[in-house]
Amino acid sequence: MENKKSGDFHPETLAVAFGYDPQLGMGAAKPPIFMTSTFVYPSAQHAKDVHEAYFDGTGPLVGETNHIYSRLGHPGLDFLEARLAAIDGAEDAVAYCSGMAAHSSIALAYIRAGDSVLHGRPIYGGVDYLYNVMMPQFGSHVTSYLDGTDEDHVRAAAEAAMAKGPLKLIIAETPANPTAAIVDLDLMVRIADEIGAKQGLRPLVVVDNTLLGPFAQRPIAHNVDLCMTSLTKYCGGHSDLLAGGISGRKELIAQLKLQRTTWGNHLDPFTAWLVLRSLESVSVRTERAMSNARLVAEYLRDHPKVAGVTYLGFLPEGSRQRAVYDRQCKAAGSTFSFHLHGGEAEAFRMLDQLKLMKVAVSLGGSETLICHSASTTHYAVAREQRLEGGITDGTMRLSVGLEHVDDLIGDLKQALETV
Repeated sequence: MENKKSGDFHPETLAVAFGYDPQLGMGAAKPPIFMTSTFVYPSAQHAKDVHEAYFDGTGPLVGETNHIYSRLGHPGLDFLEARLAAIDGAEDAVAYCSGMAAHSSIALAYIRAGDSVLHGRPIYGGVDYLYNVMMPQFGSHVTSYLDGTDEDHVRAAAEAAMAKGPLKLIIAETPANPTAAIVDLDLMVRIADEIGAKQGLRPLVVVDNTLLGPFAQRPIAHNVDLCMTSLTKYCGGHSDLLAGGISGRKELIAQLKLQRTTWGNHLDPFTAWLVLRSLESVSVRTERAMSNARLVAEYLRDHPKVAGVTYLGFLPEGSRQRAVYDRQCKAAGSTFSFHLHGGEAEAFRMLDQLKLMKVAVSLGGSETLICHSASTTHYAVAREQRLEGGITDGTMRLSVGLEHVDDLIGDLKQALETV
């Protein structure tokens, strides 16, 4: 496959076979782990030429694959980034040591003092803290929108953001964490184009694709600028690694890769190998998880102690959100929230009674994970802002795994009896 173009194959095939040439690994069918911190030059002149090609983009070695030091890049990163880009349908990709490292790198690359950021709400608590607490310390501004499918609402939020300073980033987490609120990516790109004409500089549209992953939703196909994925989640899939990836246009990714050299937040060789391994089974794992999630969501929807379920498959026909979902997504995913009648006390009683499901943050692993969002993943988000985004004291995020669905429903049934 190394001699084929990525466009010749489906993403599921690319996840198994793209980005690695066995000739680079002494004929090994699978990529070796290149556990080295540094690389030997054949001559002093070659060393100089490699550095010139890397830092200046000039000289006789431009376009060749050479390595200097693993913080700058290593073969495992080459294989993984080529595969990520192919799966996402992007020109290039860059991998980091965590999803938040990826988010933070975007912020540091494209935001300066006086600039504005527009993001949806709810959004993952770490990203919320990044743009609402950390980046304002460097002089940036932030505005949020609540319904990423409402054109008038998003336009008004964009105008409010521009009133504070040049709008540089439009961030869409879709589906949103933890409520699975959906954002219209075509709308975000259209608004970014219009803003670019107004302020003379087009903001980048950045999409966090973590909750659906690379097969159920492909943001690059909707002309977004950068697609960020927490590879820790479904792409890793076993709750045993931390990684993040960004795919997009080559010139944008080149800037991020060069800055990664200084930030030092690259993905190490062993973890890069783990992610490559795990990518091969993402499609079959997520198919099973999504099948389970549908049945679990249906059980919860009909339970008298459950006030509501945010599963994407339940979006009402004829609604604006359903129209976006049908156009943008191939499946409903396996992570969603449900809201209990009651609050924290009722939620804690239920969680402490679970026998099979694990009470833990994160999502997308082979095991089913559940957490109380207000006191864990969104603990640092102000209560008023949590409620605005649909996170109540009775909200729990559920990431459905690969266990037998009857066992999952049975565990929920006995735990809900305590509420």
